[in-house]
Amino acid sequence: MIERTHLSIIREVSRLGTLTEAANALFLTQSALSHAIKKLESQLGIKVWSKEGRNLRLTQAGEHILSVANRTLPQLEHTEHLIEQIAKGKRGSLRIGMECHPCYQWLLTVVSPYLEQWPDVDLDVKQRFQFGGLGALFSHDIDALVTPDPLFKKGLTYLPVFDYELVLVTHEDHILADKSFIVPQDLNNEILITYPVETERLDIFSQFLAPQQCSPYKHKTIETTDIMLQMVASKRGVSALPAWLVEQYSKTLPIKAIKLGKKGIAKQIFIGLRESDVSIEYIQSFIDIASKHSTTQ
Repeated sequence: MIERTHLSIIREVSRLGTLTEAANALFLTQSALSHAIKKLESQLGIKVWSKEGRNLRLTQAGEHILSVANRTLPQLEHTEHLIEQIAKGKRGSLRIGMECHPCYQWLLTVVSPYLEQWPDVDLDVKQRFQFGGLGALFSHDIDALVTPDPLFKKGLTYLPVFDYELVLVTHEDHILADKSFIVPQDLNNEILITYPVETERLDIFSQFLAPQQCSPYKHKTIETTDIMLQMVASKRGVSALPAWLVEQYSKTLPIKAIKLGKKGIAKQIFIGLRESDVSIEYIQSFIDIASKHSTTQ
């Protein structure tokens, strides 16, 4: 029986004291306001207020309804405000999936200004997916996928955020360090250190070694970029990483970047989204900030 309109009327009558002021505050006519309360009183079989001159005084029943109004209306108003923000792309959650291991350092440069600009958006980063990054997007486990290898499917869109070159990383005194570029056969006697990813998804294999039917002497996997480059700096092997990342670490480690092949291996980082989410303002803002920070690497 009791509707939100009744709660609003009772609250305003208690706050303002008169029917006229309550009606004005609620943008209702006095007759509409009176009719709503009379109908409620008829249904409840009890008065909710009584008149004292021009003023209205809530009855015991009216005070009980007021108590409910004071608890319920602020929650409803807050919820409506949140939903309005979500509808306008001002609030929500952004779950970022990572299929690019070395991109965490880059992502840090994006996350800080993004969180400052969007304080009401919850942000999370995921690396492990039950059915891979593509499946995570389709199943709504993540909202954005950072990947160097987009798989174009209906319902998804991929936006390029920056270009980079994949290079070989060696110790600065390595026998290959003086070469302007290397060929696949140069790795036949080397320990190649990579992230723990299937070899068919590693560009050093799929785009460089496999076409020439070459393979490294040994293939070793390490999860973290820091440890991987410490191994290279300790002459425990070589690796293949983005040139911008090698340049960053070469300031503190004795490592060097060498071109893979005479033409090099050019790559791009993409952010994959569901097509239905592209227009969401806080997601579009993430793309914009990510693109702006690509040149800082």
